[in-house]
Amino acid sequence: MKSRYLGIVLLVIGVALAWWGYNIYDSTSSQISRAVSGDTPIEAWAGMVGGAICVLVGLLKLK
Repeated sequence: MKSRYLGIVLLVIGVALAWWGYNIYDSTSSQISRAVSGDTPIEAWAGMVGGAICVLVGLLKLK
């Protein structure tokens, strides 16, 4: 039963992290930075990748 609660928490945290990462990726300053130098902020990648990993682990815990 505890594993199920952990899975739900990881799903919520994963979605929030992915959303946060996408918001950073889509921000005006990030768009200007990508246009000038071609680099994406590491915070955006960390949020989106970390969120995806949390969602996957959360889904595995729910099974």
